[in-house]
Amino acid sequence: MKHIYRQGADETKPVLLLLHGTGGNEESLLPLAAMIDPQAAVLSVRGNVLENGMPRFFRRIAEGVFDEADLVFRTQELHNFLHDASLQYGFARERVVAVGYSNGANIAGSLLFHHEDALLAAVMFHPMVPRRNVPLPRLDGLPVFIGAGTNDPLIEKRETEELGSLLEAAGAEVTLHWESQGHQLTKPEVEAAAAWYRALPAGDPR
Repeated sequence: MKHIYRQGADETKPVLLLLHGTGGNEESLLPLAAMIDPQAAVLSVRGNVLENGMPRFFRRIAEGVFDEADLVFRTQELHNFLHDASLQYGFARERVVAVGYSNGANIAGSLLFHHEDALLAAVMFHPMVPRRNVPLPRLDGLPVFIGAGTNDPLIEKRETEELGSLLEAAGAEVTLHWESQGHQLTKPEVEAAAAWYRALPAGDPR
């Protein structure tokens, strides 16, 4: 997968996995990494699917309707890539914290839905429920930050709450943060995620 890797100034910090939204690329979320943890290593990935020329992490059938077979395949693809990248760059695979927006947040959520110990923690801005009626792995104590819009035209408030409930039922510790700027990713939302991240326990937050 096309990506950017930047070594962190502090090797005790996690690796921030940056996952862009539809139409973004591996450079789109780099400013977020600087806001959340400027000393952490960064692995920023470009999705392998194109929709009308716009990169995505998995296909969709229509707005808000995922191609579940492709979602499962692409989730495994990303999971395998993270393993390979950890060997290539020499970081601890278990130290990955996802930071995703929109489509990128959805693939991050899918990692949590399909793979136990896929992530140390997750920051998901404006995600949806990746799949329904599937058993989740145990996520005991895994910290998850969900940023959402009370007036998001693409994602109903109840869907955000459903995602939080599903993750909590699997044992995750979920923080919901609401803004009123629609589907847009805003600076206050990122600042709230950064404050949440800084409050996590040192070492393994679980």
